[in-house]
Amino acid sequence: MRGGAVRSPAPTPPSGGEAVVRVLLADDSPLFREMLTRIVGAEPGFEVVAAARNGEEAARLVQALRPDVVTMDLQMPGADGFSGIARIMADVPTPILVLSSLPAQAVGFQALSLGALDILEKPRADADLAAYGQLLRSRLRLLSGVKVIRHPRGLRRPGAPGRRAGTRADVVAVGASLGGPRALATLLRRLPGDFAAPIAVVQHIADGFTEGLAAWLDQECALAVRVARDGDLLEAATVLVAPAGRHLLVGRSRVRLSDDPPVEGFRPSVTPLFLSAAQAHGPRACGVLLTGMGRDGADGLAELRRAGGHAIAQDETSSAIFGMPRAAIEAGAADQVLALDDIPRALLELAG
Repeated sequence: MRGGAVRSPAPTPPSGGEAVVRVLLADDSPLFREMLTRIVGAEPGFEVVAAARNGEEAARLVQALRPDVVTMDLQMPGADGFSGIARIMADVPTPILVLSSLPAQAVGFQALSLGALDILEKPRADADLAAYGQLLRSRLRLLSGVKVIRHPRGLRRPGAPGRRAGTRADVVAVGASLGGPRALATLLRRLPGDFAAPIAVVQHIADGFTEGLAAWLDQECALAVRVARDGDLLEAATVLVAPAGRHLLVGRSRVRLSDDPPVEGFRPSVTPLFLSAAQAHGPRACGVLLTGMGRDGADGLAELRRAGGHAIAQDETSSAIFGMPRAAIEAGAADQVLALDDIPRALLELAG
């Protein structure tokens, strides 16, 4: 298939009344564009409206065709995927799914800092394309319903006082899902290299990308960031990220990894992290629930608050997806509802 505005055949209306998801693909390989077009169009309810050969062409086609969602390769000759993402998010904000062949490297997460919403590994040579297609289409439909904005800071909503009398946070537990890598980077960049408390993070992310996420965050902030190992010490100014497929639990001085069943469909899940922090640290625990779809973390944050810990939820205007914070707020689980830019200051007050 040649690059440019190549339309797929007229889509078959999806069953169940769902709207057709209009997808624009960007990749420099004609063979991969052809394969991706077949994979996306293998199920009713998806239409590939165009295929671009580089970031500049993708941005131009997004402006003209207004797709629901874009898949973006990063390494393309001429205008690469990074420049394409920056242009799209500046001109016609559109949900973007990055497709990367280098999941363990930090480079893909730079695209998320530019405004792409999610990242997925490209299918390998021996991949089950039917299974990969199901995963890709489910991700595309999910992202197609996300409203993205040019300036994600939004309005500020004041919260309650950051510090409870006589308490100090000995551990900070953070949970995030869709839109989370960018939010985590924003939060961690604003904490000093001598931050007084350890930080434990659960981020829902595609398999294979956890090491790359930790490496990218480590480059982006003054704190030490690494993937957690069973028995790691909880140390000040250190961020431990849950590994793929295992729950991250915090004890009094060390972390534990668990193979218990998924919670809210996830392993790692945010709720077990918050529950463990509540049990081990009680009023000296702080939980932070960032952007994400669904309700993972809401029950755990409520329990952390009941144990006397401090519970923070990201506000709607600064969240890429307000699902997880909304669920916690509606459950009465948040002491503070803060814009993302205000959360680091609250953590400094709590752990100071």
